[in-house]
Amino acid sequence: MENLAPHERLAALGLALPPAPKPAGVYKPCLIDGHHVYVSGHGPLQNDGTLITGRVGRDLDADAGKAAAQQVGLAILATLVANLGSLDRIKRVIKVLGMVNSTPEFERHPYVINGCSELFGQIWGHDLGIGVRSAVGMGSLPDNIAVEIEAIFELAE
Repeated sequence: MENLAPHERLAALGLALPPAPKPAGVYKPCLIDGHHVYVSGHGPLQNDGTLITGRVGRDLDADAGKAAAQQVGLAILATLVANLGSLDRIKRVIKVLGMVNSTPEFERHPYVINGCSELFGQIWGHDLGIGVRSAVGMGSLPDNIAVEIEAIFELAE
């Protein structure tokens, strides 16, 4: 997959993008500023329009949380395609902030957010697809979603 373009890598993985999520409040899903695209917090929107909900450590185990984070990554990709026309317009991942709706005892937040980070690494390769990152636990998230992630990307010139 090394010589494939990002959109070809996505197809080769056999993953389907959900519909690009509509804003659930007063904000833009993404914003271009110079050579960067800032993507607002996204939840785990599935292809049928439903969200993956629940608290990791109580309703979902770490692997289900990781799968939810991958689904958030797919929702972010859907927003990029809807607003940029193609994933090929992205040069690299700059930053990912992952928030896990978890119990106070749950401590594997980085493992959960790896679901999104690994997806981006597969799409753009390790050097360009893995950026800086934070993975934190939250006492709650909107609509009881399992994971919320925001990201910053650099545009290709």
